[in-house]
Amino acid sequence: MAAGFFALLDDIALLMDDVSTMTQVATKKTAGILGDDLAVNAEKASGFASSRELPVIWAITKGSFVNKAIILPFAFLLSAFAPWIIVPILMVGGVYLAYEGAEKIYEYFVPHGEHIHIENLKQLSDEEVLAQEKEKIRSAVITDFILSIEIVIIALSAVATQPLSVQIAAVTFVAFLATVGVYGIVALLVRMDDFGYKLIALGGGESRVGMFFVLALPKVIKALAVIGTLAMLLVAGGIFVHNVHTIHTWVEVIPFIFGELLVGLIVGAVAVAAMKVAGMIRGR
Repeated sequence: MAAGFFALLDDIALLMDDVSTMTQVATKKTAGILGDDLAVNAEKASGFASSRELPVIWAITKGSFVNKAIILPFAFLLSAFAPWIIVPILMVGGVYLAYEGAEKIYEYFVPHGEHIHIENLKQLSDEEVLAQEKEKIRSAVITDFILSIEIVIIALSAVATQPLSVQIAAVTFVAFLATVGVYGIVALLVRMDDFGYKLIALGGGESRVGMFFVLALPKVIKALAVIGTLAMLLVAGGIFVHNVHTIHTWVEVIPFIFGELLVGLIVGAVAVAAMKVAGMIRGR
């Protein structure tokens, strides 16, 4: 019986070693999309009142955990029984991301009547502010869902040759590590001004480092808005470039980042135009 117990421990140790190795492989494969995920979600989680930033980020984080809990079982089942449907699902998500990115560019150049600037938020009632906050959280969670699908699929493809137990452990670890890492960094970014003010207070009212953090935050938020928009277009374009041979052939003469950005922008422009036409038809 003792021999059987030690044999079991040996099997567990081997399994954990395989999981550790495959987790490293899957993490490297998803590093690029995790960077895009960070940029997109940091932009989505910014622009709220200071007192609401952390509650909003926590709400989005909980939504991200729910997303992963939904996606992971379906991903394993689809990978085992219907792998052909994974690419179409990715492409539908790619259209959504491209639409979000292109719509932001459209609204920058052609702001619509319903657009409300941050400086005008003080004119809204508490109920209206909370309603806008819930809508932004919903949008952020939907975007996270699309990005989570891609993270899970890429991680799964990296360990596809491994036993199912290793696949489940490695991909699950990568998926939840993505949520903790991404939203942990987002929380640090949006609270960097508070850190700066604390440094200033500790320095008796003067701190160059503290002032740097305070003055840097608005610039970081503006940069994240641009980077997040570009990241959505890049992720969307990458989905189509890597999964549609004709598109891949079309852009292979262009440096891959610019090719993916161009494809994402075209898909997004078509999606925005389609939504505008649909809105006009409904308006009639």
